[in-house]
Amino acid sequence: MSDDSFPSGDKRQNEPRMPARTWMLIILLSALVPVLLLATRNRGPNPEELGHAQLMSLARGNRIESGRINYSSDSQFLREVTGRYIKVDDGKTNLVPFIVRTRLTEDSEDLLLNTGVFKGTASTNVWISVLIQLVPILVIGFLIYFFFIRQIRNAGRGALSFGKSKARLLTKERNKTTFKDVAGVDEAKEEVAELVEFLKDPKKFQKLGGRIPKGILMVGPPGTGKTLLAKAIAGEADASFFSISGSDFVEMFVGVGASRVRDMFEQARKATPCLIFIDEIDAVGRSRGHGLGGGNDEREQTLNALLVEMDGFDTTEGIIIIAATNRPDVLDPALLRPGRFDRQVTVNLPDVRGREAILRVHAKNVKLDSSVDLSVTARGTPGFSGAELANLLNEAALLAARGGKKSIGMHELEEARDKVRWGRERRSLAMSEDEKRNTAWHEAGHAVVNVLLKHTHPLHKVTIIPRGGALGLTMMLPRADILSQSRKAMLDDLCVAVAGRIAEEYVSNDISSGAAGDIQAATQTAKAMVMYYGMSEKLGMVLYGEAREYVFLGRDMMRGKEYSEKTAQEIDAEVKRVIDEGYTRAKDLLDTHRDKVELVAKALLEYETLDGAQVEEIVRTGALTPPPVNPSKVDPPSGAPAGTPLPEVIKPLPPKIPGLGAPQPSPA
Repeated sequence: MSDDSFPSGDKRQNEPRMPARTWMLIILLSALVPVLLLATRNRGPNPEELGHAQLMSLARGNRIESGRINYSSDSQFLREVTGRYIKVDDGKTNLVPFIVRTRLTEDSEDLLLNTGVFKGTASTNVWISVLIQLVPILVIGFLIYFFFIRQIRNAGRGALSFGKSKARLLTKERNKTTFKDVAGVDEAKEEVAELVEFLKDPKKFQKLGGRIPKGILMVGPPGTGKTLLAKAIAGEADASFFSISGSDFVEMFVGVGASRVRDMFEQARKATPCLIFIDEIDAVGRSRGHGLGGGNDEREQTLNALLVEMDGFDTTEGIIIIAATNRPDVLDPALLRPGRFDRQVTVNLPDVRGREAILRVHAKNVKLDSSVDLSVTARGTPGFSGAELANLLNEAALLAARGGKKSIGMHELEEARDKVRWGRERRSLAMSEDEKRNTAWHEAGHAVVNVLLKHTHPLHKVTIIPRGGALGLTMMLPRADILSQSRKAMLDDLCVAVAGRIAEEYVSNDISSGAAGDIQAATQTAKAMVMYYGMSEKLGMVLYGEAREYVFLGRDMMRGKEYSEKTAQEIDAEVKRVIDEGYTRAKDLLDTHRDKVELVAKALLEYETLDGAQVEEIVRTGALTPPPVNPSKVDPPSGAPAGTPLPEVIKPLPPKIPGLGAPQPSPA
């Protein structure tokens, strides 16, 4: 844990002190080191002291195996001669070390050197000798400090500090994000701005008897800016701001999560008033007692500690908790009650104004061409989150750089939008002629029915170039943000989904697996109409089951059906009836306009990609004006001309139902 995670004050107050036994052990080890070193150096037999005459005799008899003459600065030629000589004892030959301290004359010294076994060495300074002796001791002492003392000193923050909180303290110097960097979520920004205002001037709220919420839960789809909003609060607030992830609490050791919760609040109490931000709180705040194998004791213990700290007997004022999640349905009810998380802030997907504002924020970091109109891009990206819009501009910048351009134009933004929503083009995919023909007729069926029906979204583009996981795509973009869908619009969308299979059968006299995605979309639409929206005259305005986007294992899988088997059969029959009626309606349209379907399919085989206006021209006139080879100007997305006024958007968005989210393409 870094030093920044400590509140203001003496950071060493909570550091553990080493016990006396540890100090005694360190001193004992330090004292044993030089003793062991000297014992190692003096190992072996003591050298035999010889006289000058014995030395000369051994040298003349070539009985010295090796020797060394140590010179000194003595003017009287005092020498210390060491080495080993050959000693014969009872027929055995031994090498015996010797030492001679004598005054050598020049003749004696020449005699020893001429034997070839003696070497001369200059004597070293006394201080250098002492230093050489101390170097091993210093090295061993450093190793003892590094491996023992340093580890013990850091024990409170190292391997033994499992229960310490991993919350990080964010300061203005480290965090430059402010409310100016947050766009598209004005209502959510206003609600969290109250926290900053309360921290700066609490008397303004307290004089009327009001109190600031203890906790704020930010809820919304992924990528809508919940964490960015928390960073902006940290950048605006003068108070301490602790940040931690929900996954940082629970680890492999039992009791660690609850200990970290208590330690985090203990640090926060020393820095009140302060803010604590818990990202992805669903990792630790899931409902207790649920799961395929029963409850999770460790996570539940951590959750209990969090509940007590937020509103228990020992509750401290001045600590405000902000949490973010995209799964509020799995959170424990005790966590959501007033007094803990008093307020829920919904961070929805941005509307058309919000998308334009987000694009302008991220456009500061890229170089746009003067002809770029971000309002057009905003209208052509319904259902995009803030993260997807940032990714769109980044992809456009990469496309422009790859093409050698100096700025980003509308063409790059258009291609980046298609890449982010539907995937990248796969022109290298090898397709046979039969597959291309079947794909062209399949997409032509989608496109023609989409143009003929009244309540569908405007056709944007049709292509037989593989993109993402599909062999071809029919792309529709709405005129404005989708806030609700009528029954007629949903029936028309169902007709468009099943039209591809019908048109494909015209040319191949067979059916293929290419309509798998269409069948899934049509089934989801029909089920939503019958079960969730009460659009079946036979079953009436009754909700059959809960409209859930995710399944909470244990709670949802073990829950039985909320209706009888007879009702289940009626639901299945109604779903099939809705799909069959849509199939019959689409087949009648395609049979009537089969020549138009054939013209669109041939145009796709020739040009590979047609925009919505070209398909409408074929359906209306029966002919197609050939498009230019290299179009210099890219038209705005269909249904969103640059001159149309911005639509009025009503909040909040309706709950998302499976299969009825943002407009999806019709893959081949």
